[in-house]
Amino acid sequence: MIRGRFPDPGPAMSKPKNIVICLCDQLRASEVGCYGNDVIQTPNLDAMAESGMRFANGVTNDPLCMPARSTVVSGQYARTCCGQLNNTSVLFDPRRGVAGGWMMPPYPETGRPHLPDGTLAECLQESGYRTAAIGKWHIHSWPHDVGFDEYVIPRTQHCHLGQHYTKNGGPEFVPPGYTMDFELDEVGAFLQRVDSEPFFLFYNISPPHTPLFDIPDAYKTMYDPADMPIRPNCYVNGELAGNEGVFRTYLYENKHYFYKLPHTLDLPDGFDLRDLYALYYGATSWVDSAVGRLHALLQEAGHADDTIVLFTSDHGDNLGSHGRWNKTLFYQESSSVPSIWHVPGVTDGTPADEQMVSHIDIMPTMLDLTGHDIPDHVQGRSVAPVLRGETQVLADNHVFIESEIQAVGVRTPRYTFAKRFDRTTKSITRDGMRLWDTEQDPFEMDNLAALEPEHSAIAELEELLDAWHASTPWMNIDQYVETS
Repeated sequence: MIRGRFPDPGPAMSKPKNIVICLCDQLRASEVGCYGNDVIQTPNLDAMAESGMRFANGVTNDPLCMPARSTVVSGQYARTCCGQLNNTSVLFDPRRGVAGGWMMPPYPETGRPHLPDGTLAECLQESGYRTAAIGKWHIHSWPHDVGFDEYVIPRTQHCHLGQHYTKNGGPEFVPPGYTMDFELDEVGAFLQRVDSEPFFLFYNISPPHTPLFDIPDAYKTMYDPADMPIRPNCYVNGELAGNEGVFRTYLYENKHYFYKLPHTLDLPDGFDLRDLYALYYGATSWVDSAVGRLHALLQEAGHADDTIVLFTSDHGDNLGSHGRWNKTLFYQESSSVPSIWHVPGVTDGTPADEQMVSHIDIMPTMLDLTGHDIPDHVQGRSVAPVLRGETQVLADNHVFIESEIQAVGVRTPRYTFAKRFDRTTKSITRDGMRLWDTEQDPFEMDNLAALEPEHSAIAELEELLDAWHASTPWMNIDQYVETS
């Protein structure tokens, strides 16, 4: 396992000039060592937290790949920067006869059907930053249309071997070996190319998203299924959650559900949730090794001491909790993500145990830390005062979540509250309300909105949520920007 030591806090510099956002896919916060997991091996992330700042309450604003990634680069809620909450484009694509593709505009079309306002990359680009995107993209506008000078991105999703890439929109190619190794080579090459000019690197790691059977053998066998700390909410009517069809998808992804390849039709003998946990843990440790190599590459290029590094994930994974799988839900397994910041000369290992931070806060925080103005269209807020130790908690300490399951919610350090909304009218309803007290009920087993309809927290949280829903705009398709 690669270990790259993050530097100890040094003398405070005026402002770190470079930015790396390291965004992995489908990693929930509970499966990182510095978040209290004693079984998982994540030495590099733990080291990053020891000299950085770990936010205990990191939250995705939309627990699904494309909208979550769009919130990171835009500083806006998915409804505002995408026009909808799922993985497809807001535009109708007559060539396919369906509502867009779910990855990005058809190759090599240009334009920005999503992200109508200036992105983080565009703001930095305007002040002389070199900007690059490497690894999984899954945003419904091409990188060069939303502020990236260069990019190396997959043309298919969820494939850790034999992946198809395009470099700066050029012909597709398939590099040998694992995607993570190739992408890190590209990261190293980019870091060597930039010299004195400031840079922003958006580095995306596909694991621990499926297919979990396509990870290196050393990580497949790294954990004993018998040792897995299965969460208490993974038992349904006393039985361990399990679904053979779901398991096959976790192991083989589109090789099974698209192509039904022969080797994907059967599970290993006796395979159950413990085995799935072990593979997920192995994939997470593989991700951690990439973080170690990332820091080693920053050191080799001479950028470790003047580069802000953020590690987070687009969303988590239900992984059998409450009998549910994958993401999109408001349970903490799906919506809580690691949020670990390393700001040279600023962070010193002090954790942020109370402050809520979400994906829409990333853009304004990065702009604040590097001395840039925050555009008016940004809906998030900077948590730089917390990172700098000026305060432990900002006012209005809550975050909002929305999802394609037709629900909206608000989270505070103690409560998660959710309501349904109608996709057609976009109005919200009190039917099926959810309230969990995560302080008293950390595995969210008891819905207090049903058990205690007059619970004192409901009125306050409902008022917050209703006001946010009414005041947060949806993207209008007329905002679509054509580019040449």
